[in-house]
Amino acid sequence: MLDILTHLNRDDSTRIFIRGSAGTGKTVLATYLIKLLATDITNASIDDFNEDEIREVSYIKGFQLKYPNAKIGLVIAMSSLRKTLQRVFRQVPGLKSSMVIGPSDTFKSNVKYDLLIVDEAHRLRQYKNIGWRGTFKKNNQKLGLDNSGNELDWIMANSKNQIFFYDKAQSIKPSDIPETFFSRLLDDQQTIKLELHSQMRVMGGNDYIQFVDDLMNVKLHKKTVYQSSAYQLIYFDSLAELYRELGKKEQEHGLCRMVAGYSWPYQSEDDKTAIDIELDGLSFQWNQVTTDWVNSPNAFKEIGCIHTIQGYDLNYTGIIFGKEIDYNIETDKIEINRDEYFDGYGKLGVDDDEDLKEFLVNIYKTVFYRGIRGSFIYACNPNLAAYLKKHIPLFEKEPALRIIPFNQVKPYVNAVPLLDITAAAGNFSDLQIHSDFEWVELPFNLAPQNGYFVCKVVGESMNKRIPNGAYCLFRQDGGGSREGKIVLVQSTAIQDADFGSGYTIKEYHSKKIITDEGWQHSTINLEPLSDDLSYHTIELVSDELTNFKVVGVFDRVLA
Repeated sequence: MLDILTHLNRDDSTRIFIRGSAGTGKTVLATYLIKLLATDITNASIDDFNEDEIREVSYIKGFQLKYPNAKIGLVIAMSSLRKTLQRVFRQVPGLKSSMVIGPSDTFKSNVKYDLLIVDEAHRLRQYKNIGWRGTFKKNNQKLGLDNSGNELDWIMANSKNQIFFYDKAQSIKPSDIPETFFSRLLDDQQTIKLELHSQMRVMGGNDYIQFVDDLMNVKLHKKTVYQSSAYQLIYFDSLAELYRELGKKEQEHGLCRMVAGYSWPYQSEDDKTAIDIELDGLSFQWNQVTTDWVNSPNAFKEIGCIHTIQGYDLNYTGIIFGKEIDYNIETDKIEINRDEYFDGYGKLGVDDDEDLKEFLVNIYKTVFYRGIRGSFIYACNPNLAAYLKKHIPLFEKEPALRIIPFNQVKPYVNAVPLLDITAAAGNFSDLQIHSDFEWVELPFNLAPQNGYFVCKVVGESMNKRIPNGAYCLFRQDGGGSREGKIVLVQSTAIQDADFGSGYTIKEYHSKKIITDEGWQHSTINLEPLSDDLSYHTIELVSDELTNFKVVGVFDRVLA
């Protein structure tokens, strides 16, 4: 704040660019600055102030002497957010709703503004893909500009001093002014450049912001999985489960909303009875109000888009990746399908798919940054879902099987052991009866038997037969042919990303050779059964067969 006030007092005309990613407090700082500059501090007592506060007061006095009854405006390009902030300003002593204006409003005054503060400057528009070209053209003509003029030109022409809060990563539409226009101002030596670093919104902090950026730009290490005790980032295989969990958060905290990519037509805009989005047995309409939808009474029962939530804070965000965005396993890149993107103004005139992809990636990144406490994720396209699940923890359901207290366990009479493959804490060769295992009750139609055990199967390598996260019943291998069976195996030669070193679950196939002394394996192939083509057959040959052991044979999925 002191840097801003210092520069406002230093020169006759000041232009300040303040860069900051989502959640760094740009809107809070802009509002606080206007409150300071508009407050009468003529009789302020500084006896209890520290040194910085004394300097702050002196700079405010200097500005007020320089611009008596200063005309100050907070420019908000987005009409929904503008109306929300106007209500806020109306309730704050010393502020007026008329201080919050749109870019066109800068022409309404007979004199230049002493200071215009532009929040979300990346959303200022150019003469492209907008629905009010007539007014736009007239405003340009007032300044002697042709159609190449834009709202940035209006701000510069109608004010003596400007402060721009800017984040190019939140530009989401082709109507947004291209970065090159801002770069010209940033390259000007007269422009003061400041930066906000501290994360004020997201409880995951800057680490979360960086993670999302790397996730959406496919820059994460293959084994990186988001972990934080301060922020809940969870992937859901079921939208119904996501909505149910989001509902619990809504009851606990409020301000929890579902937001989706613009991958479904807005049919309910004209037909209020129409259903816009049907997924996983659920039916939704798009947001039925455009102004302050986040705070509207029916918002939790609807789904919002980027245009309804940009600039707003939520406690938890349920994010649906639509059919317009996908992941290419072969190229290891995010891809888009413009035919599945229904924001007409959002793609009109954007002929290059790479340019459109940049807008879509920015949209989803911006949505990721809305949730203060957490984000719940669901993706429509299987390949994208598989990619996201590699890096985002999967939702853990409440235990699907009842765990029996150890003092009540009757081994293989009323319970069987639940073993953790990923922990690989034992060799499973001797399922001893001890309290290191948890013991679970089988469904009523299954009788426990010696050699039975339960494992949770993680990952997508067997998803044609075993869903990710399923609890499965195995029986210890009793010998005999295993050909074509699904098996849990242990081998020092196995490296399986889903289960860790030494273990895997795959479909078993082997080739044998017959000698005078009998027969032996020549190769063992452990094949995935997955619609994710990134999983490959594990082939064990020669010396790799020495330490190979079938631990158990898959019986069925329990839950």
